[in-house]
Amino acid sequence: MIKGVRGKEPVIGDDCFIAENATIVGEVIMGNQCSVWFNAVLRGDVHFIKMGDKVNVQDGVVIHCTYKKSPTTIGDNVSIGHNAIVHGCTIHDNVLIGMGSIIMDDCIVESNSIIAAGAVLTKGTHVPSGTIFAGMPAKKIKDISPELSSGEINRIAEAYIMYSGWFKESE
Repeated sequence: MIKGVRGKEPVIGDDCFIAENATIVGEVIMGNQCSVWFNAVLRGDVHFIKMGDKVNVQDGVVIHCTYKKSPTTIGDNVSIGHNAIVHGCTIHDNVLIGMGSIIMDDCIVESNSIIAAGAVLTKGTHVPSGTIFAGMPAKKIKDISPELSSGEINRIAEAYIMYSGWFKESE
């Protein structure tokens, strides 16, 4: 479902894949080559959600904001793993957000970082560039090697462009 709310309509970039049962409402601005997978919900009803290029929002993800306080901004080349919650925060470029993780209001995740599966970033957490955060509440566990950065962050983002192509071919 793609639906306007309070006079704000979603804007979807070129060459994107939106699953039939994904929900995108309100002020959601999406870049090019993005994918929004099955049962994902992007609710731009209380503030805006802005996504760059090559962002994949995997199955069951919820992206939302806080009314008049905390929008959600997501950079380029970001993978958001299955069932993650991304709420009222800023995610920079080249980030991997692991499955089932939660990123709360006013968090900032700088570029070239990984949020481990199941991690919980409490309100206002700042993730420096090139680090891995894990746990509940999430803390830095180590720095990212260049191999891990290109091997995982880029590999997953590129894979989701390929996967979405399979679905676009069958339309």
